[in-house]
Order: sequence, then structure tokens, then C-alpha cells
Amino acid sequence: MSAQEAIEITPDQVNTAEERVSVASNWTLVWWRFKKHRLALICGGLLIFLYIIVLVPDFFATEDPEFTEARQAYIPTQPLHFFDGANLSLWVPGVTGKRNPTTLRMEWTVDESKKIPVQFFVRGYTYKILGLIQTDIHLIGPASSDIKDRLSLLGTDRLGRDQWSRLMFGTRTSMTIGMIAVVLSTIFGVLLGGISGYFGGIPDLIIQRLIELLQALPTIPIWLALTAALPQDWRPEQVFFAITIILSLIGWTTLGREVRGRFLALREEDFVLAAELAGCSRLRIITRHMVPTFMSHIIATATLAVPVMIVSETSLSFLGLGLRPPAISWGVLLQEAQNIQTIAQASWLLFPGLVVIVAVLAFNLVGDGLRDAADPYSH
Repeated sequence: MSAQEAIEITPDQVNTAEERVSVASNWTLVWWRFKKHRLALICGGLLIFLYIIVLVPDFFATEDPEFTEARQAYIPTQPLHFFDGANLSLWVPGVTGKRNPTTLRMEWTVDESKKIPVQFFVRGYTYKILGLIQTDIHLIGPASSDIKDRLSLLGTDRLGRDQWSRLMFGTRTSMTIGMIAVVLSTIFGVLLGGISGYFGGIPDLIIQRLIELLQALPTIPIWLALTAALPQDWRPEQVFFAITIILSLIGWTTLGREVRGRFLALREEDFVLAAELAGCSRLRIITRHMVPTFMSHIIATATLAVPVMIVSETSLSFLGLGLRPPAISWGVLLQEAQNIQTIAQASWLLFPGLVVIVAVLAFNLVGDGLRDAADPYSH
């Protein structure tokens, strides 16, 4: 009897599943496919965490990123411990320093015998959440308010500034530049590519020659020329805006070509002709009828473009062509590691490079997952 019931139930279950698929929207189908990509889901969670840091870097920082203490330069990393023997206890080892009689430089070593208690949600310097709500609560910090019990999870740089706190603020800058530049380049690519593919003729000729010109220009000389054109007395905010515009002006060409190809095929479809006969304007046909048909592809392409923008900004700042101190970005932090002697003495200064690698890989894996999920022929 149980076997007979199973035979009777199975077709109903199949029909129910088919009905769900038949009435589901395109975005729902994309989400169902994307959930099967476990690695992309994990990377998506990591990116969400990074953008939470972008929103409230002060909460995750342990010190003011601009606080300097030259006497505590190049303090090594203090790894976080969760157990003290068999007991659950959060602490970091202390550091001891002595002056080298030959070089007269302070040399710091981790002292495991000295334990600095650490706790979550501690009070520290005052900041504003999103510029609105004032608070002094930080995610992690030393349990004691004694200035000697300093917490340096990723060590300090040549000016004694806390690398962990600066990395939190560098994450905000680099991730924001990558996202804003991709949004602007996507708008340029969809708009100009749509005009080129839908109207054709002279607009198509002009836009395609512009794309070919931008793609033919070597990247490094263009960066050098555009950066040299920026006034040296600009504030970091102005340089931030200029770098974002430069990256978006250079990065829209590939998407523009793809959108043009889609529009050349879609403008002959019946639904476009029906919209034209119904009296829809050309702008409405483009934005409401043609673009939504491959919006999932645009999102996947934009996701894959974000790491390119992040690496470009990091490279520019590392070479001294992009953001400059006192601005903080991943590239600016990596400037501290340009000297081989510095790397040998303070290898932890390379940690921002590892964060760049992780963020770029996460974006690429999420982009691959979205691209596979948005492709109706991949399943």
C-alpha cells in the first residue's frame, strides 16, 4: 500500500514543481539557480559583511585611524586568543620592546606571558553612525582603559598607527570607489550601447568609433595623463570623486558593445514593434521593454566589473597616481610596503594586499554564479 501511495503522490509532486517554475518570475528563477552555487553564496555573504564595514568602519575599528604614536612604530601583530588554558577567555599577548644598540631602533616582540584581556562592544573614541547617530561603542577592544594595554590586531605602521583600524577605513574607500565606478560605467554602457544598437546610423557610428578609441588607448599612460591633470591642492574627497569618474569613463566600453549587440537583435522582435504601435516613446521602449529582458546579464557583468575597478584603484594609489594620504584606501596602505627593507621588518603591512585578493575572488565567484544563474541555456 505504501508503494502504491508513493506511485500516486510522485506525479502530483512533479506537477506542483512544474507549476511553481511556470509561474515564477525571472528573478525567482535566477535566485533558485544561484542558491545551488554554494561557493557563490558563501562569497556573497562575505561581500555583504565587507559592505557592512563600509557603512560603519568606526564600529569595527579599535582606534582612531589617524592616531599616531611614533614610539610604538612597527609593533607586530597581536593574535586573538579565545582560550586561556581550558577556560574560555578572550585575550591578546602583550608586546615588549627594547632599543637595538646598533641601529638605535625599537624592536618589538610578542610576549605571551603578558595577557591583555579583550572584550566585545567596548567604549572608545566617539563617532557618528552614517553621520547621524553619535556613539562610542566599538565591536572589540581591550577590557582595560589603560593606554598601555593597546590592541593592535594587525600591528602598526611606521607612524605607530593601528593597521586594523586603517584597514577598516581603507575597505570603505576602495569598496565604495569600485561600486560607484561600476554603477556609473553601467549607466554609460547601457545608455550609449542602447542608443547605438536601437537607432543605428550616425549615432551608432560615432559611439562605436569612441569605444574603439578608448579601447585602443594604453591604460597606464592614460592614468598618468589624467592624474597629472588633477590639481595637487585638491582635497581627498575631490580626488576620490575624480578617480571614480576616470575609472567609470574608461570601464563602460565592453558593456556598451554587449548592449549594442542585444539591442540589434531585440529591435526586430514582435514586442518592440507592438510597443511602437501602441505609441510608446523610444526612451520608454528602451528602458521598460528592452533593457529588462537582459537585466540579469547586466547585473552579472557589473558584478564581474567591480573587482576590476577595485584593482585599478588599488594600483593607482599604490603607484602614487590615485588617492594620496591623508586619504585611506587599500592602495594607500600598500604604499607602506613598497620598501623591501620595510617588508622584511614588518611583513604585516602586506595584509591589505591579501584583503584585495579575497575581495576580488569573492566578486568573481559571485559574478560567475550570477552569470550561470542568469543564463537560461545553462540548465
